[in-house]
Amino acid sequence: MQNGISIYPGLDNSLEENLQLIDTAAQKGITRLFTSFHIPETNKRVFKEEVGIILKAARQSGMEIISDISPQTMELLGMEKFSLSAFQFLGIHTLRLDYGYGIEEIAALSKNSQHIRIQLNASTITGRQLTALLQAKADFSQLDALHNFYPREGTGLSEETLVRKTAMLHKAGIRVGAFIPSQHRCRSPLRCGLPSLEMHRGRTVSLAARHLAAIGMDSIFIGDSLPSDSEMDILQTLAPDQVTLRVQLLTKDPVQQALLSHAFTARLDEARDAVRAQESRQLLQGQKIQPENTKIRSHGTVTIDNMGYQRYMGELQIIKRPQPADERCNVAAKIPDDEAFLINYIIPGRKFAFEFSPQTENDLKKSSKDACYDETT
Repeated sequence: MQNGISIYPGLDNSLEENLQLIDTAAQKGITRLFTSFHIPETNKRVFKEEVGIILKAARQSGMEIISDISPQTMELLGMEKFSLSAFQFLGIHTLRLDYGYGIEEIAALSKNSQHIRIQLNASTITGRQLTALLQAKADFSQLDALHNFYPREGTGLSEETLVRKTAMLHKAGIRVGAFIPSQHRCRSPLRCGLPSLEMHRGRTVSLAARHLAAIGMDSIFIGDSLPSDSEMDILQTLAPDQVTLRVQLLTKDPVQQALLSHAFTARLDEARDAVRAQESRQLLQGQKIQPENTKIRSHGTVTIDNMGYQRYMGELQIIKRPQPADERCNVAAKIPDDEAFLINYIIPGRKFAFEFSPQTENDLKKSSKDACYDETT
């Protein structure tokens, strides 16, 4: 996945903070940088002083620079008229056309000689508009898409809308990205996070990012001003095309812990009561699993069959429907209730894996909530 950070010259961060953010993100393998050239609260004087320095640093770090533009951008940049050459001079690689641009103009821009990519607004695009772009002979190889972020509480997208719009764009061969909020420093003026999905507001980067990866997003951007190092680490290690679930370990057995550390594939013959791992039994390689913690199997528990199940020993399951205790079946881990919804994305043939953590999502949200709303953080 090609994931990214966001920087807003003339808003919140000092120049030094922005330059350090670019350097740290690049060292962590983050390759995309989103910025916006039409935020009303931007300090225009500071913007004009710093934007060139920030974009130069991003280019030198090998980042793809994506700029969100609208007709008001020309005034902010002091441009008399729209000019791709001027954006190329600034080092912009991709222009996100927020509003104010018609189908014919977008189609023409997609065939520009400056090799600047054009990014569609994934949250507002319609099937009719995609058909019109096709009829206008737009170069779809030079198009991608990015969902909006939503600063005000209660205005973010529903999951159904994001999935539907993304599927439509994927069918047209267009890659799609979306935003998640940081809990380290939320961007002004509202400081309520910048998620694409409303359900991600106040959620940790870890859960929000793993959710978007489970949905099948092609790239994920932290929308807020100054993510922490640990939040950027999550983007660096995020596995694409895989459902990753945080679990609380309930076993002390090194054999079971080692088994849980693997990535698995959900069996194609989907069971009614559980997600069954395709590879788990073969991974044992002659090791034995003794009975341990053979208690009631509630929704979201991860179980491993012990030697009492004979040739099924090593069978790993994620329980979808509660089942009674069975002395042949160990309860090895538990998915926190806040994360259990991710089980729904493990469809037949889908890859899935576990991330060990002693803390639940609620613990993490509680510890980070105050920092998000503290302007001095």
